[in-house]
Amino acid sequence: MRWVAEDFGDVLSVQALHDDAAPWLVRTSKGNAVLRSVTDRIGVSMVATGAAALLAAEEYGLPAPRLLASELNELHVTLETIAEGSTRWPQNASPALLRDAGAALARIHAHTRAPQQQLPYRPRPIAVDDFARDRRQGLMPTTPLLQKADEIIQGIAAPSGETVFLHGDVWPGNVMIDGERCVALIDWKTAGVGQPGVDVSELRKQVALTYGPDAPAHVQAGWESEAGRPAEDVAYWDATAALNTRTQLDEPELTIRRDAFLSRALSKLT
Repeated sequence: MRWVAEDFGDVLSVQALHDDAAPWLVRTSKGNAVLRSVTDRIGVSMVATGAAALLAAEEYGLPAPRLLASELNELHVTLETIAEGSTRWPQNASPALLRDAGAALARIHAHTRAPQQQLPYRPRPIAVDDFARDRRQGLMPTTPLLQKADEIIQGIAAPSGETVFLHGDVWPGNVMIDGERCVALIDWKTAGVGQPGVDVSELRKQVALTYGPDAPAHVQAGWESEAGRPAEDVAYWDATAALNTRTQLDEPELTIRRDAFLSRALSKLT
């Protein structure tokens, strides 16, 4: 808080935005901002990645918070603007909203970029996790479906090609909306570069869990319309996204929907 006060005025209040840990909503005498810092879940490199990603987003003119300040050597903290919009998606998202979310991803992916230390290559969404590997090593239980899917994906060469800027953790909780428009993406701590399918299929999976099996097609349609080309290797990336989840999700219905999403991807791969 002393670091914040040096440039942004007296700290009036601090509110945790995720349980009882960072990020924090900081209200100061000069305005409000979001402070991100290291937690049990968020490491030093993730804070640095978030800062690098916000700078890239600003460079590309993308709808995202703007980095106000950072201290990455000792405190490992960043301060960013508060994004407009809300993460409270409707109980039944319209096709228009889902398509606009897909289009928002295509605008991120319009920017080719080579890997670098703080924006590394990402072979899967939320790449700091590798639940498929954990199951392979016996660190997590598995199921016949997940084991079969992992064996299939392990036997396929990962799609390659020009790498683009990625958000890395696309789900409704990180997509700010205003009505039926997506107005910003937040929480860039696992951003990087890679194939567009990393983001597209993660959002396809997430909306399948929340809204059912018809929702992913609207996300893909929005991406393809904005990008002006078909999405590639969708089944591979769908399976990769589904595999990078815990074996049992928070609710039984979500696990059922994940397995259905994964099964549809495998039917196109085999």
